[in-house]
Amino acid sequence: MRWLGFASTIALAVWLPAVATAQAPAPPDSELVRRIDALAKEIADLKLGAAGGSGAQGLESHYGFGPAASKVYAAGTGVSIGGYGEMLASGEADGGPRSIDFVRQILYVGYKFDDHLIFNSEIEFEHASTELHGSVSTEFAYLDALVRPAFNVRAGLVLVPMGFVNELHEPPVFLGARRPETERHIIPSTWRANGIGIFGAPAAGWSYRAYVLESLRSVGGSGENAGYDAAGLRDGRQNGSEALLEDVAGTARAEYASRGLAAGASVFYGPTAQGARTPGGTAIDATTAIWEGHAQLHRSGLRLRGLVAGAQVDDVAGVNEIRGFTGDQSVGESLLGWYVEAGYELWSRLHPDSRFELVPYARYEALDSQRTVPAGYARSGETNRTLFTAGAAFYPHAQVVVKADYEWNSNDADTGVDRWNAVVGFLF
Repeated sequence: MRWLGFASTIALAVWLPAVATAQAPAPPDSELVRRIDALAKEIADLKLGAAGGSGAQGLESHYGFGPAASKVYAAGTGVSIGGYGEMLASGEADGGPRSIDFVRQILYVGYKFDDHLIFNSEIEFEHASTELHGSVSTEFAYLDALVRPAFNVRAGLVLVPMGFVNELHEPPVFLGARRPETERHIIPSTWRANGIGIFGAPAAGWSYRAYVLESLRSVGGSGENAGYDAAGLRDGRQNGSEALLEDVAGTARAEYASRGLAAGASVFYGPTAQGARTPGGTAIDATTAIWEGHAQLHRSGLRLRGLVAGAQVDDVAGVNEIRGFTGDQSVGESLLGWYVEAGYELWSRLHPDSRFELVPYARYEALDSQRTVPAGYARSGETNRTLFTAGAAFYPHAQVVVKADYEWNSNDADTGVDRWNAVVGFLF
């Protein structure tokens, strides 16, 4: 359809001047130049939009993925390449350590076999060098069988469709130098898993995704995948790497979007012990349920976003026993977090013809990863936190952003440390 519009534009551009010539004197050279420039811009916008590049048409998400990750869907048959990256500088307000890190460089590689079969992948390079603290990971790699708008099939290493940033985490797409803590420790973003499922858009504005996939691992891993802890569920991700399949889980998401307004909800449910037993030989189940509801509004320069997420974990006493947790180290039986965020596209309101954008923003967040704990354990004051963030995002281009903000951190133990952050990010 884009190319039909492209052809129509050229036809009108040729036909209208011919009709006008028969009825009116020829326009001056300056007017011809203006018309040619306008036509060239429209042709460029159509091309870039079709390729998923810059301009309003190019910054589009497809099937739950970010703009750059979606390029393969709008491209022609063959290979599609995109990516994003971000550099973060941060420091503690009390004079503590300051650091700067090229956090990640992402390469999207997709292949469109035909209009019905698509491969898409994301390769992530973290922290600049594997010789130091960096790593290389496959963030997702899946095949889509596009059957019809209301029903399609996806299989491979997929992003779990929960919250905002787990699927839409390209830096120009969200406000804030750092991702919300609720979407890191309750929804353990970025979270991927091997699985298979269905997705589609059954009616105007409506979309859904539902997968069966490898479950989380509440105990028994190592390092960053050691299992749940007092801070939340983040270290329970298996991330598709030689993942145990003793337990499987299900996840589903439904959303409605229209005229800049979107609202939806998602859920994850499944056992997570992956065969683990206590030192006494008792089998545990550690079934985990995670849920979230979200809404956002982007209209007339205003950007509003809100999310609430919670989780419930069974057999936490057994998880604590296997992991050796005592006292206030317990994994939470229930967890709860939420945030609200607001930004305003100030520059384009003051200068409508400018290609730049400046968005002041603020976010308030509350998170308690030990809302309840089993009998015999205590809650840590450090896990009941509030964060207030204020800053601004400057866009010299729709696909490039510079963000700077300040975080006020507090908790019940009075150990919160405020910090400043600055990010340079891009997508292509």
